[in-house]
Amino acid sequence: MATLKINELNKNFGITEVLKGINLDINDGDFLVLLGPSGCGKSTLLNTISGLETINSGEILIDNHVVNNMEPSDRDIALVFQSYALYPAMTVKKNVTFGLEQRKTPKEKIAQALEEVSNLLQINELLERKPSQLSGGQRQRVAMGRALVRDPKIFLFDEPLSNLDAKLRVEMRREIKKLHKRLKTTIVYVTHDQTEAMSLGTNIAIMDQGKIQQCDTPKNIYNKPENMFVADFIGSPSMNLIEGILKDKYFMPKGSKDIKIPLNEYAFKVNINEERPVYLGIRPEHVYFEKVNSNCFEINLRSELVEYTGHEQIITFDYSNQQLLGKFSSTIDIQMDKDCNLNLDLNQISLFDKDTRGRI
Repeated sequence: MATLKINELNKNFGITEVLKGINLDINDGDFLVLLGPSGCGKSTLLNTISGLETINSGEILIDNHVVNNMEPSDRDIALVFQSYALYPAMTVKKNVTFGLEQRKTPKEKIAQALEEVSNLLQINELLERKPSQLSGGQRQRVAMGRALVRDPKIFLFDEPLSNLDAKLRVEMRREIKKLHKRLKTTIVYVTHDQTEAMSLGTNIAIMDQGKIQQCDTPKNIYNKPENMFVADFIGSPSMNLIEGILKDKYFMPKGSKDIKIPLNEYAFKVNINEERPVYLGIRPEHVYFEKVNSNCFEINLRSELVEYTGHEQIITFDYSNQQLLGKFSSTIDIQMDKDCNLNLDLNQISLFDKDTRGRI
């Protein structure tokens, strides 16, 4: 186990800036998930930590030691790939122990490490098989076993579950979470799947265009996004963003002259002294038919579209010529193209400046 610190890391491919001033501080035993859209730089960041990519400037520290110029093999890091990267001609046993054998580890230590990892990952019955005889989930367990057997300081996972089907992905997600809970290892995990990120990480770093937009706990990422990108990227469906004007601690939706939503209970990050264009953010699950607390505000809107997903339904409404989504139980009967009243839970809102797109 180890700490990992990244200071002002920059990485270019030619004239293209891929990573721009990355700063991260990962404590011993943390499970950090790097999350973001394709091309945001998360896999490149993982490769710089592992030493597979050099950096242009900045520092990478493992246990407070700068490792910028260290070879990957000297960083005491194990990387689990998306493609498993198993040797097809070797048995599972040989795949797991090959790295230890190359390091001239004593045979009794290899045998002990193999037994511990095989029991932990439940791959004892697979040891004499070849990778071609294994399912996707079994191959991923073997790839994880090969990393675990080395007992490295830090584990790096590069989208390890993306090749698995949906059901197996959920099962393997639970296994990785159990593994982290049992071993208390430091893990950096790359994914584009937000459900995976929210369920696995002790902290999540949201990336976009080579920058970290927010690094925080899953709870804070979801409930208090730092900017509109994070608000829109996290959640399914994503957060409603209603355009309007902020004045005297009231929000007035665009296109409506007589609606004033009071914001007396909102925790402003900055002093608001003048009128400014903003977006009010509220998640679909915080829109209710009934008043759930004293800080609910009733609005009138018109239902337009229903999406039935089984245990719930997502309704699209028109609110002052803006789209607003609500998430409700599928047992509720909601008629389309009808006016209705709903309640916004003002304890759960976020406000974003229209120009800077940052939380206010």
